[in-house]
Amino acid sequence: MAGSEAADEILLDRSANGVATLTLNRPEVKNAVGGGMWEELRRIFLEVGHSAGDRVLVVTGAGGHFCSGADLGGVRSEVEEVPRHPLDAMHPVNAAAIALHDIPKPTLAKVNGDAVGAGMNLALGCDLVVAAESARFSEIFVRRALSVDFGGTWLLPRLIGLHKAKELAFFGEILSAKEAAELGLVNRVVPDAELDDFVADWAGRLAEGPPLALQQTKRMLNNSASLSLSEALAWEASAQTVNLKSKDTREGVMAFLEKRAPVFRGR
Repeated sequence: MAGSEAADEILLDRSANGVATLTLNRPEVKNAVGGGMWEELRRIFLEVGHSAGDRVLVVTGAGGHFCSGADLGGVRSEVEEVPRHPLDAMHPVNAAAIALHDIPKPTLAKVNGDAVGAGMNLALGCDLVVAAESARFSEIFVRRALSVDFGGTWLLPRLIGLHKAKELAFFGEILSAKEAAELGLVNRVVPDAELDDFVADWAGRLAEGPPLALQQTKRMLNNSASLSLSEALAWEASAQTVNLKSKDTREGVMAFLEKRAPVFRGR
């Protein structure tokens, strides 16, 4: 797939308040990802991560669905037309997953309709997940004789524990939004008609937050599973030192004392 075609199938919109919205735009196949789209996802994740004007990234899908995973039809075509070792073909997939995880800013999945396979793990790879009541989730890989990818084997045990992760991966059953929330995979489930407004509110609040403090908190939480308490406390002390030297912390204190809303600028 040419780069221009991938760009047409992944849209990036930026609002004046610092909210960047990535929309998978292949509604005819429930926004399945294939070909050059993996490279385009990585490019956008890196771009948003480095952009001073972007404070939060919302990931969603067009046409009533989030993402149906990898485009298996496209995989078949690639195998037939351009012989390529499957391990080599996974490199762009992995690079996109890493780029999403490494975005230093808050990321928010707005899930409507199906989020299955790599699409489910794309949502779980975001910091927060908000789902419409009609949303459905599945680690559907096993039904296609595939193993879990796009970071699912790393994400699931951390989110819901090893045994429950194995259940979802081994059976590939469909979860309702309510069931996903009960497991701890989803932060909020809202009526379909309220999804846009709810996510806009959360994204706006995140965009108005203190960028340096949010970035450091995200990094520390992401790394917490591999740290001892003493190591985590050392990271916290370092992060707080950076905050206390920033203009944003000064602004936060002055706003509190003056009983007004703070205006954070990321410095």
